[in-house]
Amino acid sequence: MKGHERENPVDLKELNRYADYWESVRNYYYPFETELRAGTATIYDTEIPGGQYSNLRPQARGLGLEDQFPTIRENYAAANELFGRLIKVTPSSKVVGDMAMFMTSNDLTAEDVLTRGKQLDFPDSVKNLMRGDLGQIEGGFNKTVQEIVLKGEAPYTDRPNAHLEPIDWAVAEREYEAKFGEKPDAKALLAYLLYPKVYADYHAFNDEFGQVANLPTTAYFYGLKPNEEILVRLSAGKRITIKYLNVTEADAQGNRLVFFSMNGQTRSVTVQDRTLQVKYVRNQKASGEGQVGSPLMGNLSRILVKVGDRVNAGDPLFVIEAMKMESTITSPIDGEIQNIALKEKTLVETDDLVVTVG
Repeated sequence: MKGHERENPVDLKELNRYADYWESVRNYYYPFETELRAGTATIYDTEIPGGQYSNLRPQARGLGLEDQFPTIRENYAAANELFGRLIKVTPSSKVVGDMAMFMTSNDLTAEDVLTRGKQLDFPDSVKNLMRGDLGQIEGGFNKTVQEIVLKGEAPYTDRPNAHLEPIDWAVAEREYEAKFGEKPDAKALLAYLLYPKVYADYHAFNDEFGQVANLPTTAYFYGLKPNEEILVRLSAGKRITIKYLNVTEADAQGNRLVFFSMNGQTRSVTVQDRTLQVKYVRNQKASGEGQVGSPLMGNLSRILVKVGDRVNAGDPLFVIEAMKMESTITSPIDGEIQNIALKEKTLVETDDLVVTVG
């Protein structure tokens, strides 16, 4: 378009300065780059948005499904059809992806979803979509699929924010202070209200490790070499020097003593070496009547019942979290909680026994 009346003038020299800068920065972040090295025509069949396509394989790997990636793509297309080929932006495309992962991990077809759906515990994101938490789609959702997923729960017919409870900021500030032991600023409180679990994890990370954003990128991602020294800027006019000196052999618990100097003074800290091989624990599998297992590999984030509780079919028992996807698992029968086989925060595999109802 150069010389054309619609030309958008570009300073090529300045543009190339940015290109040189990002070429250098990319060397630091290469381990996190997408594994999609070339274009793919499969998106015309699957309708997977490009950004999500590049994330699906790492997500599949995290769920132990990487070897079934072609099936995941097929199931994405199938889930897309079940949901009415909705417009896929970040929240909605993730729901379709969650459904594809769920179908793959449980060896389900679209026909299975329609015929056996009333016995399935769908990911929470799928329930949220069909409830209307993300809004409505033109013409409405497939009524059959909506009824199967919601299992009798009435969906919204209006905007989802009409169902939000008003927030009392003074009460929210007190709740925040009680939970985190400090008064929040407006940004922290809003982040907590919007993303309570993510913010709690972020806050716990900061409590344990401090403001790691102050560390140089290479030191944070790759660590220091012996006798390597870095300068860390804590705030305006406040800098410290850190030099890595040595590390001891691991003890019986896998801990090492790391020696370093800070502003010239030698210090040490005990660090657990997570690269050491640990004993593998195999959990009991759910097989008998009333035994409820995990439908996918992930983290047993919450157990919602205790031994002796009475539950009805469909009551929530526990929550599995896997690669940003939460699934609330419900009781298949009426009965009493006889046993809870695992503790919260346990890593589980597909069909690992969690709760027994009898």
